[in-house]
Amino acid sequence: MKTNILNIFRTLLLVAISWSTSFAQDGKSGGTKVSGSLSNEQGKPMDYATVSLLRATDSTVVKGALSNDNGVYTFDRINAGKYIVKATAVGYEKAATKPFVVSENTATVAAPALSMKAGNTTLNTVTITAAKPLIERKIDRTVMNVENSVLAAGNTAMEILAKAPGVTVDKDDNISLKGKQGVTVMINDKLTYLTAAQLATLLRSTDGNTIKSIEIITNPSAKYDAAGNSGIINIKLKKNSQSGTNGSVTVGVAKGKFWRDNSSLNLNHKSGKLNVFATLSRGDNKRDRDINIDRITRDSLGKPSYFNQLTKMQPTNHYNNYRVGADYDMTSRNTIGFVVSGYSNSWLDSNNGKTNISAAPNQVDSSLTTVSTINQTYKNFAANLNDKFKIDTSGQELSIDLDYSKFKNNSIAQYDTHYFLPDGSPQHAPQLLRNQTPSNITIYTGKVDYTKPLSKTVKFETGAKFSSVKTDNDLQAQIFDGNTYINDTTRTNRFIYTEKITAGYLNLNKQFKKTSVQLGVRAEYTQSNGNLMGSTSVDRSYLNFFPSVFINHTLNDKNEISFSYSRRIDRPGYDDLNPFIYYLDPYTFSKGNAFLKPQYTNNFEFNFTHNKSLNISLGYSRTTDVITEIILTEGQKSFQTSLNLQTQNSYSLNIDAPFTITKWWTGNININSFYLGFKSDSVGTGRLSDGQVTVQAKTTQTFTFGSYRFEIMGDYQSPLTYGIYKIKPRYGVDAGLSHSFANKKVNIKLAVDDVFNIRRNNVSSHTLGNDFDIRQRSDSRVGRLTFTYNFGNSKIKSREHRSGADDEKGRVKGGN
Repeated sequence: MKTNILNIFRTLLLVAISWSTSFAQDGKSGGTKVSGSLSNEQGKPMDYATVSLLRATDSTVVKGALSNDNGVYTFDRINAGKYIVKATAVGYEKAATKPFVVSENTATVAAPALSMKAGNTTLNTVTITAAKPLIERKIDRTVMNVENSVLAAGNTAMEILAKAPGVTVDKDDNISLKGKQGVTVMINDKLTYLTAAQLATLLRSTDGNTIKSIEIITNPSAKYDAAGNSGIINIKLKKNSQSGTNGSVTVGVAKGKFWRDNSSLNLNHKSGKLNVFATLSRGDNKRDRDINIDRITRDSLGKPSYFNQLTKMQPTNHYNNYRVGADYDMTSRNTIGFVVSGYSNSWLDSNNGKTNISAAPNQVDSSLTTVSTINQTYKNFAANLNDKFKIDTSGQELSIDLDYSKFKNNSIAQYDTHYFLPDGSPQHAPQLLRNQTPSNITIYTGKVDYTKPLSKTVKFETGAKFSSVKTDNDLQAQIFDGNTYINDTTRTNRFIYTEKITAGYLNLNKQFKKTSVQLGVRAEYTQSNGNLMGSTSVDRSYLNFFPSVFINHTLNDKNEISFSYSRRIDRPGYDDLNPFIYYLDPYTFSKGNAFLKPQYTNNFEFNFTHNKSLNISLGYSRTTDVITEIILTEGQKSFQTSLNLQTQNSYSLNIDAPFTITKWWTGNININSFYLGFKSDSVGTGRLSDGQVTVQAKTTQTFTFGSYRFEIMGDYQSPLTYGIYKIKPRYGVDAGLSHSFANKKVNIKLAVDDVFNIRRNNVSSHTLGNDFDIRQRSDSRVGRLTFTYNFGNSKIKSREHRSGADDEKGRVKGGN
């Protein structure tokens, strides 16, 4: 089994490489395509068998592959010679073809068909299939195969994402990749068009049991939207893809400080030309979180004031998500489909904070308490209509996507602040505030993609996309005047933001004998307007070009190198542009910045892959006008906002190494070391020039004993500097156990996050007039029990589809 697992892992990488670099080459420059088929004794296709192409003269392995659902396998770019095909599958005897010849100037060769006989290792007619590794390295991305992972059971998408290689999630749910923020998050290849806060809400409300895999793309091609300076994270949701009627039911409970629950239903029906699918999920999550802030402010004469703030938070999230769609084969070459999805979610924040204020340490001159309740509702409806037309058998294709999304969010908040003298008696009348913040976001997108092979070694891709986004945020603020609540004119306002992006791209792929080259360019024309009604209006329009270069070279059978370059953009999030003021207490608040500019990044990456498994990458990027969260002071008040700093330079070294120790012990080690340097000559009233080398390490180990599977994951991050923040080390251990029975139709998973209860998010800053330390403790140790029942047929796969609207949704504040 050890050899089988290694072959499967290596073959998966080979399949990804072949898919991305082979374009029906001729025999002279691109080699010959060798294909064949596998079946069992009953004549049924052998899917996911490990297939190897060997030289007939010395049995040297030339290439590996996996058979698909129809038992078909393919090897690309094969030189002239005499070969043998061997196939292995757990529960079956090995099989091999007779030697056959590949001649020069031959485009395709059909290998002799193979029939595999059941071996004596088949137990009780249960077919044993090899699982994909949890962490899988492909030529252009890293894939975290969540679907069968024990650690994913009962977790939300955000919690799973935090376990992915090179990914970190900070105390405010900001997502970083290899230390850099500016990550674009896609769901099923679609942008989410959400603000950072809304995206965090969406991910925290997405049931991990509905996720198939997470793809990490650090340097995307011109075909993707140019947004995201550190790359793209693509969350692939499960889509039952089998003939007949089938699906799965999942029910889970979890216990941290409070009980949580989740459940989901996946359904699929495929009959003839029609495939219908649906996913429904719901859940309740109540958490506990303590934040302790010690800060010092100074007046114009340098006189200090000391603040000690302790806030206890108990957020409660209830979510209901749905996704329904259908695909219909109009002809053998034309498939149309639609997907309707949405959610109706609620979020309740109950916060209780106390602040002690003094002119000297370790004393209390006055204090205040702020009790706040924030009721938030999030509703979304999204529709996608798509058409994919295979124009001919050479690979010429045309696909069209039309998308519509509507978000309706509302927040009702109450802030009651009471002031006290040192003896505990009231200092003066309390301040009572309340807000209502309805928010509406409407998104329209349309895109078309066209692919045409120009020859057996050259492929041309082009496409266009248009998106229109409108956000309308209306802050209705009131203050208690002693008798009743009246309008607070200092805070009430309405902010409307519109954005239109027109884009087009060109990609040209050329395959040489051992080298593949892709050149691309994307153009995006942006028109935006941010209007704080009655106050500030900011209009912008700009045209940008985003070139990209990808070169992959095979050194020999075991070693490959690649180089990539791309230019990217990050536009400010909708919340970051909104100049509203949001209060935590009278001395602490946040506000947006309507004058934020987009940031631009040039990314360079070099990769070395050994034996289709070990991957080492070196990266460098330079970002200008980098959008960075900053805390500034105004007298005794501190506020959080975002500014454009001059530059950010990033250097990174990433090592990813899957391993197999025995047939029952496999794993993956990921080490990511990077340096982030920030520089700006003018930030508030000071200058900023700071950076630090940081090391992140994650290891996952899987132990398989029959129908039992045990996984353990450990992670560590050394101290990190990000802008003005000094982030303390973070580390923790997760573990889980799963058991399958009833012919693998039933699975039970037991997992514990943060086994030793040691994960913390501690931050400090002592620059630009700041002097504060933040200590945060969350409800991180959580035990989870998850039950899954699979029913129905399990053979024919259906089409997975990516729509055009997912790129914009990631900038909206989401309710999922």
